[in-house]
Amino acid sequence: MPQPSPFASILLIGPVTALAAASLSVLIAGCTGASPLGEAHSSPDQAPLQRTLTLGAYATPRDAYDKEIIPAFLAYWKDKTGQEVVVETSYQGSGGQSRAIVGGFEADIAALSLEPDIQRIVHAGLITHDWKDDAWGGMVTASIAVPAVRPGNPKGIQDWGDLTRTDVDVVTPNPRTSGGAMWNIAALYGASMRGYAEVPRDDELSTLTFISQVLARVRIMDKGARESVLTFEQGVGDVAITYENEVLTAKLIGKQYDYVVPRSTILIVNPIAVVDANVDAHGNRDVAEAFVDFVRTPEVQRMYAKYGYRPIVGEVGQELTERFVTPEDLFTIEDLGGWPRVTTHLFDPDGVFDRAMESARRR
Repeated sequence: MPQPSPFASILLIGPVTALAAASLSVLIAGCTGASPLGEAHSSPDQAPLQRTLTLGAYATPRDAYDKEIIPAFLAYWKDKTGQEVVVETSYQGSGGQSRAIVGGFEADIAALSLEPDIQRIVHAGLITHDWKDDAWGGMVTASIAVPAVRPGNPKGIQDWGDLTRTDVDVVTPNPRTSGGAMWNIAALYGASMRGYAEVPRDDELSTLTFISQVLARVRIMDKGARESVLTFEQGVGDVAITYENEVLTAKLIGKQYDYVVPRSTILIVNPIAVVDANVDAHGNRDVAEAFVDFVRTPEVQRMYAKYGYRPIVGEVGQELTERFVTPEDLFTIEDLGGWPRVTTHLFDPDGVFDRAMESARRR
């Protein structure tokens, strides 16, 4: 029997690849007289006055990092050490970001959508420590998979089963490139297998049919979760399968759409890890490890919550019980057998997703 997830009790609330380089930006602690990137100077017996850190992240939390968390870390590190920090950031789909790091993008920290994308970096020999050996199992944020709908929910979407209707057009990203899409398919699969998608419980064939019916309604399958939401915001589709936090972040900046909490959905947990080979090459392990510790503090967990993430730190969750709706049936990836089984069963060639897509094309 799979062991319970540490999040099962979460209160519900080298060369840079061209793609990575294209999205690389820089944040630096504000000060007068700061040296240009890579040109800070200090005497030989002093620690450098300016440090550089590179964050390779999936695209969804970009605003949270750029507007809140990185500026707070710059101030924290300056106050603690007297040093300035330059933070270079790259954002793209989780799978693409993971492959970019393996391919030579020298990120010091990987903040990705799901565990298999971190494990790809582990298997490449770039992460050598036990990145899950902490109080949070290596995770930094949580969310749930939901259907986003147009203002006022004009199609009357109530649950996942409504996404099979012929009058409903769906938007979801491609699980070949998007961690968010893998969570979406896992949510549909789990809800169906647990008897919450108007098909018999534990019926694999009926579940495959159900997923193919949803995929048959997909109008556009973008490469990343963020791009998929932007497509929805541009007026494509009646429903977008997405993270709850994406909708809450959009509403925070005045976007006009809503979401439905289905009766059964998956608890999404997002990992973060120091990339050992890169921090050792760059000599900045202390800064990188401090950043990973910093994002688990109550202060930063509240920042994530501002952008719609459900905190992984219990005391912050207790503060936000009224903000997040509790689904009737919340399950975890461990309830589906864990990521090794899910990756193989759902996403390997000729797995559930491929078979459902083939069936969807014939509809």
